[in-house]
This record gives sequence, structure tokens and C-alpha cells, in this order.
Amino acid sequence: MAAELHVELVAADRSVWSGEATLVVARTTSGDIGVMPGHQPLLGVLESGPVTIRTSDGSTVVAAVHGGFISFADNKLSLLAEIAELADEIDVERAERALERAKSEADNASERRADVRLRAVTGR
Repeated sequence: MAAELHVELVAADRSVWSGEATLVVARTTSGDIGVMPGHQPLLGVLESGPVTIRTSDGSTVVAAVHGGFISFADNKLSLLAEIAELADEIDVERAERALERAKSEADNASERRADVRLRAVTGR
């Protein structure tokens, strides 16, 4: 059996995903970070970006995360996000419209959120 870590992805309003994983990749203020079982303890600030979770059964879970914190100790990874959506919950057409609207209004924060949502869905 491969080594595992327990992952909790929590948004301000709900628990988004919980389970066992072999790898989690997230964007922090220090850059992208990959966390595997046995990683040294860490505490960081999450940037807006996709979070990729490679589950113990070999599948991949992707979420769009907007701000928050990442913490790892004792093979438990906590991602505490201001906003988080699983890729399969995101309406691509709605996200594309939001991106276009934000670009036309020069709303950088909204543009970034829409872009992250689309990257989580499309993997681009």
C-alpha cells in the first residue's frame, strides 16, 4: 500500500472534500507546493489557484481555491479556503461569461477568480 496523507479541504461555508491522498499541489504566496506523506510540517498562505489532489485510489480531484491557509503536520493536510469549488461543480459557460464581464469592466479580482475557476475545470 502506498503512503497516504489525510486531506481536508474546507471553505468558509462548507467542507468541500475530505479523504486520503498521495499528493496535493497548491499555490501559495511562496509559489506552488507539492505535499506528499511525510512532508515536513508547514504553514502557508494560499493564493488563488487550482488545488490538485491525487487520491489514494489513483483518481484526481481538482478544486478552484481563492485565498486561505495551508497547514501540514502528522500526515494531516488542511486547506482552509475563503472560497473553494470542486471542478465538477463549476459551470464552464457561466465562468467564461464572468471572465469576459470582468475583463470588460477591468475588474482584476473578478477576472482572477473566473480565470482560476476555468483553469480548475480545463486543466490549462
